[in-house]
Amino acid sequence: MIVFLNGKFVPEDRALVSVFDRGFLYGDALFEGVLVTRGRLFRWPEHMERLQRGVRFLKLTVPFSHDDLQRYALHLVRRNKMPECILRLSITRGITERGYSPKNATCPAVVMALHPLPVIKKMPRWRVVTASFRLLANDPLTGFKSANKLPQVLARAQADAAGAQEAILLNSNGRVAEGTTSNLFWIKGGVVYTPPLPDGALPGVTRAVVLELCVKMKIKWISRPARPAELRQADGAFLTMTSMGVVEIASLDGRKLGHSPLVNKLWAGYRELLQAS
Repeated sequence: MIVFLNGKFVPEDRALVSVFDRGFLYGDALFEGVLVTRGRLFRWPEHMERLQRGVRFLKLTVPFSHDDLQRYALHLVRRNKMPECILRLSITRGITERGYSPKNATCPAVVMALHPLPVIKKMPRWRVVTASFRLLANDPLTGFKSANKLPQVLARAQADAAGAQEAILLNSNGRVAEGTTSNLFWIKGGVVYTPPLPDGALPGVTRAVVLELCVKMKIKWISRPARPAELRQADGAFLTMTSMGVVEIASLDGRKLGHSPLVNKLWAGYRELLQAS
């Protein structure tokens, strides 16, 4: 595997970041996971828009423009001969004196690496559990992908222990927020619902694509708060994420959920959109 590191393309065993980098020490970093399909970067502008929000909020220094990063990303895909993959872009603050203060940071690390894309021939159906770990409601850090993901890591560990593929996190008000690596949707009476972003949901790129499909297909959608009991009473529920697209929730906390044909319709619409892009 060839990796992009600070303007150079190097073998993965030489793609080294300092042990004093704040991304390693404190998770003081941002990342994006971009779908690459047929050698193209799917929804690259939307990923860069979210990344830029994080850069502004954390006041990071990025030594490359978005156009530069796009050019490097496409070259990386070609060098590794991986036209179907997930591209992981990470940007750290760099190195400072010991301590939490971010002042006088130097040597930010900009890394891009590729990961195999799961082969999907039919819509996945996952077992999901509700995690005991909570996200903070109205937290500005949920507006972008920071490298601080311990709540998600621990929630996913609970899913693993329960034999599930994903965990749903609630927020500090007890409302559903998101999955560890996914956005959440449920269906009731022909309407698609999703938690509002202030409830702790990441503004996911695939989430936005599905909402666009709802408009295109004339499916009514509403963003509103909900508690876990509402998911159990739904006609159906699903998740969205870069790596898998649309994933139906088969069960929640061991209880089988309903199946709505709208999930299949949105999954098919998403697959068609990928083929056309």
